[in-house]
Amino acid sequence: MTAIEPIEVIGETNKEIKGLHFDSRKIGEGDLFVAQVGTAVDGHTFIDGCVAKGAAAVVLSDRKYLPKGAVSHQPSEVSYILVENTDKALGLLASKWFGEPSKALTLVGVTGTNGKTTIATLLYKLVRALGHKAGLLSTVVNYIEDETVVATHTTPDAIELNGLLRRMVDAGCEYAFMEVSSHAIAQERIAGLDFDGALFTNLTRDHIDYHKTFDNYRDTKKRLFDGLKKSAFAVTNKDDKNGLVMTQNCKAEVKTYSTRSLADYKAQILEEGFEGMMLSINGKEVFVPLVGRFNVSNLLCIYGAALCLGFEELEVLRVLSTLKPVNGRFETIRSPKGWTAIVDYAHTPDAVDNVISTIREIIDGQKSKVESRKPRLITVIGCGGNRDKGKRPMMAQIAKKGSEQLILTSDNPRDEEPAAILNDMKAGLTEEELRSTLVIEDREAAIQTACTLAQKGDVILVAGKGHEDYQIIKGVKHHFDDHEVVRKFI
Repeated sequence: MTAIEPIEVIGETNKEIKGLHFDSRKIGEGDLFVAQVGTAVDGHTFIDGCVAKGAAAVVLSDRKYLPKGAVSHQPSEVSYILVENTDKALGLLASKWFGEPSKALTLVGVTGTNGKTTIATLLYKLVRALGHKAGLLSTVVNYIEDETVVATHTTPDAIELNGLLRRMVDAGCEYAFMEVSSHAIAQERIAGLDFDGALFTNLTRDHIDYHKTFDNYRDTKKRLFDGLKKSAFAVTNKDDKNGLVMTQNCKAEVKTYSTRSLADYKAQILEEGFEGMMLSINGKEVFVPLVGRFNVSNLLCIYGAALCLGFEELEVLRVLSTLKPVNGRFETIRSPKGWTAIVDYAHTPDAVDNVISTIREIIDGQKSKVESRKPRLITVIGCGGNRDKGKRPMMAQIAKKGSEQLILTSDNPRDEEPAAILNDMKAGLTEEELRSTLVIEDREAAIQTACTLAQKGDVILVAGKGHEDYQIIKGVKHHFDDHEVVRKFI
């Protein structure tokens, strides 16, 4: 593990530390406080308060918060360690604090815009089905073997992350699979972790509100692969133009997967329906209960990762045939009236396009099975507040192009006015398209309307929230589950 190299130290370095925190509210007698420069609050402003509460040491990056007149290694009741980057220091300290748990696990990270949750979750399930103990860190939920731990972020903060990995080791886990978000990489939450493998899904517009440019977003993701050791492996999507960019400076063994060109792992769809697909993977046929070309890529990535981990190919294919969709990822709900609802987390332009394209392929392939009328796709979609505004008109445009009926509605408005978000989405549509589009701000009413309009053979896509069971409105979290609402109106 990379050592922390202080710029300056004031006070004793040989002292007992009782706790490690970046949250000043948790500091107690004898603890170490790491002052991070957050997006909203600068932790350095809490240093004096932490010292008053009995902090034994402070790690900081801003020299002006050092004690006045202090010089290096001057005796001091509180030790001050000045470093270049406190985010990185926290990651390294957290890893050491918990006994470097990532070194005791085979740790695989999954990054990209779409597909991270499906790949990480199904790898966790596959490895367990093959008789091994494993842990999972994902957007939906964290698992330590069978134990469920509520997930609050795609990638937890460095202290929580290493604490969870420590619990996995203590529970006897051999493997850990984790989603690695661009925020986590940029904020050094994964500093100090020992990755044995990294997987790349795809890269499309997302989190531009945070990263400012697409190039920054891409280069942040790439850092996961740049940091891999020589004995590790990388599996990357050759169908994505950024797939080989990710592994340009990678020291690890690189494997590729593709549905369109020569690669180490290849697949094609032989048959497809809402119940699943018959695939040919590297020349071997297998039926999987997942749907969509995007899921073919996800399954190829899982297949490739499993082979890189040393599992036997036929056993991997056998387990793949049993894996069910992840909560909120192209989940199918059937109506007794003969129509189908799909609940999906799609919340980026590319993800919406992928899901709609998949549904269209299945609908168009089943036209002959529906008497007297053409099946329709009814799409219910919104955009989250306090996020990238630039993707809102794009998502509306894509949804309108692929649907017979579009219903624009709220997602998680957060601190924004729902009407303002809807106006941003409507900007992507022509006057003619707007005339045939329904705008229903209340999400439950929008879903109810879709269910009322649906007839035999039709498909309703409820996009954007997937596994989420809440809506955030004016800072207040309200219970809201798309699955529950759809079932309510069936």
